[in-house]
Amino acid sequence: MHISMNELKAALRRCFEASGYFVGNYEDAANMILWLEKHGLNGLGELERALPYIRNDSDKPLSSVVYEDSTSAIIDSHDRSALNCIAAAVDLAHAKALEVGIATVTVHNCHNRMFILKALTDCGRRGISVAAYWQNGEQNITEHTAAIRAGERYPSYSEAKTCLSASADDKQALTIICSSRVDLSTRLKHRKTRLLTETQVEENKEQSVESGIEIDPALWDEINRIGTEILVENSERSRADAGGR
Repeated sequence: MHISMNELKAALRRCFEASGYFVGNYEDAANMILWLEKHGLNGLGELERALPYIRNDSDKPLSSVVYEDSTSAIIDSHDRSALNCIAAAVDLAHAKALEVGIATVTVHNCHNRMFILKALTDCGRRGISVAAYWQNGEQNITEHTAAIRAGERYPSYSEAKTCLSASADDKQALTIICSSRVDLSTRLKHRKTRLLTETQVEENKEQSVESGIEIDPALWDEINRIGTEILVENSERSRADAGGR
């Protein structure tokens, strides 16, 4: 089925608010999905894979800082979706890089890490070069790298198969490197399996804006089903508060 970008964004905001995301977090989550979809990176497919974690995020502890110094930090996301926690991790790396020139933040126990691309883009547009690296898979491991130059509007993204096995620490982990001094995007061109350049990402956006968004009816129904929970809560609260003044 075909829907407008505004319809999808409104439905996603309700879905994440009903799932217990804080104000601001559910805006970030909706925008992360829309960004991937608009730029040809299958945001709705990533959302389908994220739904099991979204439903359970409210039952998990908030992300916690395990270690921190002036140039680095290690964060435990406690098996949350990146939709719920990754923007804050990028903001932390950005703040440290502004202070010391280069900073590294490693996030553990984080799912759906592809959603970081929107946060990386925001960081690059604020004038800081940033790159992120993660691995997916148990036996057939793929390495994913995304990066953006300082001041650029669009990132590059690469995906490559590797014969290396993932260590226990690498599973569901992601490394973010931010720098106000070094261009961190230059090595992406060496990846062979899949490469999207800044130009291709921009062209994908132009095409999606012109043609709109196609969504599986079952996924659309599920987004709206979750979102109705916030409407029910608000209605019950409204009835309880009626005549209270």
